[in-house]
Amino acid sequence: EGRVEVYHDGKWGTICDDQWDDRDAEVVCRQLGLSGNPKALSWAHYGQGSGPILLDEVECSGNELSLDQCKKSDWGQQNCDHIEDAGVSCDPFTGTDLQLYACHMWSGTVRLAGGRSPSEGRVEVYYNGDWGTVCDDGWTDLGAQVVCRQLGFR
Repeated sequence: EGRVEVYHDGKWGTICDDQWDDRDAEVVCRQLGLSGNPKALSWAHYGQGSGPILLDEVECSGNELSLDQCKKSDWGQQNCDHIEDAGVSCDPFTGTDLQLYACHMWSGTVRLAGGRSPSEGRVEVYYNGDWGTVCDDGWTDLGAQVVCRQLGFR
């Protein structure tokens, strides 16, 4: 998650949040190789950028593979200030699997089971009085990093 910045013509810049919505966020997340429940954030939710504002009036259908394929203003053509910098949250933990969702929403006990050492194994979470496994739909290295940090591994 964070402020969306794009690289064009040798420089990094931000995107104005005019017309910015969850369909645009879906394309950004896809372009970054992230799955989950994309959310568009506006009004410099993740802080104001610096440098040029490179895109404005981005309007994706949600099916594009990259922002380049979306309807948008010409590069550098905008009427914004950095207070309108667009942001995105590509949350890999939100999905239809209840246990995966619960793991994100709750900060309880997690353990690794069935591994050859204490630092590997099947991820299990304690929720609502029971231990359960975590479905791998949408599971990424980011999820593994969260579990490892929660268990005290680096």
